[in-house]
Order: sequence, then structure tokens, then C-alpha cells
Amino acid sequence: MGNAASIHGRSLTQLESRATVNSDNYSETSIVGDLSQSDTNGESILGTLSAPTLPYFMTNNPTPNGYPWSTLTAFTNYYKTHPNTGVIRKYDFTISRGTIAPDGYELSAILVNGAFPGPTIEANWGDTIQVTVHNDIEDEGVALHWHGFLQTGTPWEDGVPGITQCPIAPGKTFTYQFLAELYGTTWYHSHYSAQYAAGLVGPMVIHGPREKRDYDVDVGPIMIGDWYHDEYFDLVETVMSPNGGVVFSNNNLINGKNNFDCSTLPADDTTPCNSQAGLSKFKFTRGKTHRLRLINTGAEALQRFSIDGHNLTVIANDFVQVKPYDTQVVTLGIGQRTDVLVKANGQLDAYWMRANISVPCSLARNPNALAAVYYDDTDQTQEPTSTAWNVPDPNTCANDDLTKTVPLMKLPLPAADLTYDLEVNLFVNGSGITLFSLDGIDFRANYNSPTLLLAKLGEDDFEEKWNVRNTGNATSVRLNVINNTPIAHPMHLHGFNMYILSEGEGEWDGTIINQNNPQRRDVIQVRSNGHVVVQFDAAGNPGMWPFHCHIAWHVSAGLLIQFLTNPGKVEAFNIPNVVAETCREWGNWTLTNIPAQIDSGL
Repeated sequence: MGNAASIHGRSLTQLESRATVNSDNYSETSIVGDLSQSDTNGESILGTLSAPTLPYFMTNNPTPNGYPWSTLTAFTNYYKTHPNTGVIRKYDFTISRGTIAPDGYELSAILVNGAFPGPTIEANWGDTIQVTVHNDIEDEGVALHWHGFLQTGTPWEDGVPGITQCPIAPGKTFTYQFLAELYGTTWYHSHYSAQYAAGLVGPMVIHGPREKRDYDVDVGPIMIGDWYHDEYFDLVETVMSPNGGVVFSNNNLINGKNNFDCSTLPADDTTPCNSQAGLSKFKFTRGKTHRLRLINTGAEALQRFSIDGHNLTVIANDFVQVKPYDTQVVTLGIGQRTDVLVKANGQLDAYWMRANISVPCSLARNPNALAAVYYDDTDQTQEPTSTAWNVPDPNTCANDDLTKTVPLMKLPLPAADLTYDLEVNLFVNGSGITLFSLDGIDFRANYNSPTLLLAKLGEDDFEEKWNVRNTGNATSVRLNVINNTPIAHPMHLHGFNMYILSEGEGEWDGTIINQNNPQRRDVIQVRSNGHVVVQFDAAGNPGMWPFHCHIAWHVSAGLLIQFLTNPGKVEAFNIPNVVAETCREWGNWTLTNIPAQIDSGL
């Protein structure tokens, strides 16, 4: 089963950068100047020097004791205690199709307010986030997932069609509203089929406490992700075709920008293409420490991020602050976020920032993305001359060793009272389509029958294809994921930060890493033919929660299971009427329209 975008035999190279696929080191002579945003990313200012730096927190909140979160600190147990500021952060999103050229190659994309990436959602810890979503796509539904938010008491706001809601029908509107229970860096994306591979993504920043204020400048979100020159539905068709399934990405982007060598296109490809789309640019202040919020928003590729000549101090993985540690390269699977601190203490005036797709772990034609970092008032048209770190790819497709990643807010591992052994397998169905199964089932959603709403009505006999496991009144649930495939998978659990107990090659030997305070995060890499063991406190968050591979093409091919937690409390939920109304609108639309659901739906 392939895991990127179909190229139909094209062989492409990045503009004037000849990449050696087994190395992160390559020469650069690409042009750093950029075109107008309307020619590249639509209305987005991310990746330009016009993008604002972020404040330590938003100051229009009430600030008792000097901070919006009052006396709460980085050591407060945020799973049990969080502020409720009473402040509502309102956003209005229109989802529509539009033509953009992030790397110079023009194609139709799905945009938020005409922009790729979409607008940044920003709030303080304890604020309420309210996003009104208008679906202006005439022939498809939409649902937005707010990645990593717990949605405690509001699982119907999680944004997963066929599980927590019906899709928003064409021409219709739905307003999401949820509490920022956690703080840090994350993103939002479509969870309707593989739409987010077409550009329906955007960053989210929730300001919260730190152990100490150990940075001077918050540079803001840096979104890195693979990019495709075929429309997302064509890619899904390739993945879901008999004897098909292998798709490659065309390029790699930093904040929605990179260059592409249009001269490498085949003669019969007459798509408008400009080889000087330009690179993302960032400004550093010499001597100051900068916070960078790294987010892998791609569809398939494992990313390796670095800045020439600068060490990166990791301070958070996903929504969990960790005891700081230094590295030269940060590894990010799909959906993962890592916040780093970078001291601007280099000797040069400009440096290359790099996002390199891990070729042993991904399917990519052009794996290397560049952005330019300029010190102070340096000429921002000059090209950096810096040299990449010599840090070879370890080829493990794994995150940093679990002994390095120690949460700042300490939580000992509770005893598990329910354990699942979940095998990941590849198989070919009767139609010749290659699919994934998780615990023996290849998942497929029914957009018209969200499982959360059925559970609210007391349903406990779900269709087999929905792959539901009822955890009952289990307090803490352990998952031993046994990957029997030759492909690594970034596994994401909705509704929880997972305790990460073990990961590695082969089967688990029972060893738990750092039992007194294991790493917690919401996405974790499982190696090819390896294992990952995680645990989550099920009883504390009643709902219907997907656990799936975050590679778009893998979840399209069925790699998803869902957990019904604390079903008695789910039945007691008072779900807003607008959720049922959205299902009625979707049902009415499907009376005269057939959704083109050729994959799992997610």
C-alpha cells in the first residue's frame, strides 16, 4: 500500500536543488524572492515577513494575578484543572475551492477564507473557541477536526463525520464551540475523506504558562508538509483502485511555500507553472531566543526539521510540555507538533531552514524544502550560504527515544484495567484493492449514521465496518499496537493524551519506559514491523473516540478503530439540537445527491 500522492510516472526535482535521496545534505541555488500571495497561497501571509510574531498571551482577556490563567502554572494538572475565562474567540470560516500555486505549479485546492494554509486560530488557555464554518463546496460535505483538543463533555464538537457528526452539507453552516482545555501548538484540518491533502488545514496556538519565560520572540506556527500536483480525489482513486495504491508526493512545503522546477514536467503537461514561486522567510533578532511551533500537516511524509548552525531546544511535544533537551534535528510524523527554542547566536546573516522528508519512511519525488532565516536587517533577497548539519537519517521512522521525552507536569502511570492487542495488517480484498485492517477490521464510515449519536440513543450493536470497541466503565485502557506491515504509521488518538509506554522493533517485551512519568502525546510513530504500547484514561472523557493512522491514504484504506468510553454517561449527554439538524440537512442533500465516498470516508 502506498502512502503519498500519485505522479503518473513523473520524475521531478526541486528548483536548482539536486537532492541525494539518502542524505539531508544538498546544494541550494534556488531563488528566495517570492511572487505576490495571490499567485501562490491565496490570502495566506504565513511564510512571509508580513506574518506577525505572537504575544506571550492575548492581553484582551481578564488577567487576574497578571495572567489569564491566574495562579495556575506549568505544573498544574491540566487534565483535572483549567481556567474558564469566559472569553469567546470567534472565527468565521468559508470553505471553498480555489486555484493556488504554492510551489509555482497551479492547481485547484480547498481553501479556508481563500487561504492556504488557513487562518491562525489564537486563544488563551481557558478561552472558548467558536468557529462558524460555511461549506461553499457544491458537491462535497465538510467537517473540521480540532486536532488534540480533549473535547471533554463536548465530543460532538470533535469534527469527525460518521463518528461525532454528519458532514456539513453543501451550502450549509455549522458552528463549533469548545473550551481550550489544553495549551500549546496544534492545527485544524478536514476529516472528510482526504480533503486536507488539498489544503484544508490551518494552525492553532493556545497561550499558556511556562516554567519560566525563557524566550524573547514567538515566531509562531511553522507548518511543514508534503504537497501533491494531483487533486486529492484523484489520489484517493489511485489508492483505492484494484492493483493500485502507490502514490508519491511532488514537493515539500514550509508554511505553504517552496520552489518547483517546472522544466521537469512532461511535454504533455500544460499546467501553468512558475519556477520562481519563492520560499518562506523568517526574521531572527541577533542574540534573542525564538520559539518556533513546528507542525507536520502533510498527508503522508515523515519530516526531519533543522536550521543550519543552530541547535534546537525541544520544550513541548504535541500539547505536552517536556523537560527541555537539545537536538539538531526534530522528527515529526503526520499530525505531530514540537515546540523548540532557538538562540540566534550564529555568525552569518542568513541561514537555511530545512524540512526534509525521510525517504526511507515516505514516498516522495522531491523530499527537500527550504526556507530562509534572516538576522536583523539583513538583505532579504540574498540567499543563505549556510551548510546543513551532518545528521544522517537513522531510517527507523521513529520519534525521539522515550528516555529523552519527560513531561514537565509529572503524572505516574495508573494501572490498566482493560487491554487490547491491536494488530495492523495489509490485505487485498475481493475487488483487488489493498486495504489496512486494525484488530481484524478495515473501517468504513456511514456519514448518515454517526456512531456517537447512536450511542447517545443507547445503541450497543454497531455495524462491523464501524470497528467500535466499548470500553464500558474501564478506568484506564492499554493498547498494544502490533504493526505487521512494512510501513511505519503515526497513530493518533482523539480525546486523550496517550501515555507512551514503549515503542520499538518487533513485539513488546513488557518493559515500560519511565513508569513514574511516561511521555504523553496524541500522535506516536509505530515502526514498520514493530510495536507501540499506549494507555489512556478512558473513564474521564465519555465519548466516541477514533484511534487511527494519520497518513491520509492509510485511513482512507481503513486503518481506524473507535472506542466508546463510559457509555452510560454518553447516554446522559444533552447534545445540542444543531447536531441533529446538521444530520437532517445532510440527509436531505443525499436524497438527491450521491456522495462520492470511495474510501473509508475519513
